[in-house]
Amino acid sequence: MFEIMTDTSCNLPTPLLRRMKVGVIPFTYLMDGEVHACTDTETFDGKAFFDKIREGDIVQTSQITPEHYREYFEPVLAAGKDLLFIGMSSGISASCSSAELMARELREQYPERKICVVDSLSASLAEGMVVLRAHQCMAKGMDVEKTAAELLDYRMRICQVFTVGDLRHLQRTGRLSAARAIIGTLLHICPILIGDKEGKIVLANNVRGRRNAIKALADRFGKLVADKLNGPVCIAHADCEEDAKFLAQCLEKIKAVKEVLIVMYEPVTGSHVGPGTLALFYEGAPNARLLL
Repeated sequence: MFEIMTDTSCNLPTPLLRRMKVGVIPFTYLMDGEVHACTDTETFDGKAFFDKIREGDIVQTSQITPEHYREYFEPVLAAGKDLLFIGMSSGISASCSSAELMARELREQYPERKICVVDSLSASLAEGMVVLRAHQCMAKGMDVEKTAAELLDYRMRICQVFTVGDLRHLQRTGRLSAARAIIGTLLHICPILIGDKEGKIVLANNVRGRRNAIKALADRFGKLVADKLNGPVCIAHADCEEDAKFLAQCLEKIKAVKEVLIVMYEPVTGSHVGPGTLALFYEGAPNARLLL
């Protein structure tokens, strides 16, 4: 038996994480001069948070240090359990690298224990899907090393595609020039962004109009979704719930989906993508990430 741990970027509902007994390491953010951590998605007021960003409040984030991981990892090892940690993509954060640094140190201190760190190559519910698969593997009786190997393959099946609500937010975070943000806003340009094979966020294409952008997310789903889904289709939104529901309706017209999980973006990943962001995550064919 082993214990699964992840970080708050996985964006899974807190009650679900508790039922699965998955440990969660919180990311922190600085807002209004105070350091915050969202440890319970059920009590997080997403609307108030994203409204503050819309009004111009700046959110600062930082990666978790190796020593902070020790605080969470070591008690598990000291209790005689193996450990599987699933982290936010190394393509957008160095936090997973910090986890691996601490894992190397702890392997020397606890040579009888197995510690596996899996870079999800994802964020938000795409990372959450890797956590869900890990729990499935553990429930089947797989050990920590076999589970980690399964996840390295599974992560390449996960498709993650999203659009943002405000190009000026991409400008503020350095992902878009001021000129392009102004022109794009005037022309109602909506970028379609994807997670590539290295876990980086890249531009796939641009469409005009919000509804067309949402339909573009659904179109990609139709092209790459797996014939048989082993988990839910996941949607995360940054305070645009009606758009999330419309996207779910579009998906149902393409494929009968047993479960659609819709959540509000948690604050750390949400602060990077900005208010109005709408993201879709689902299982695709083998190596679907390479086909995006």
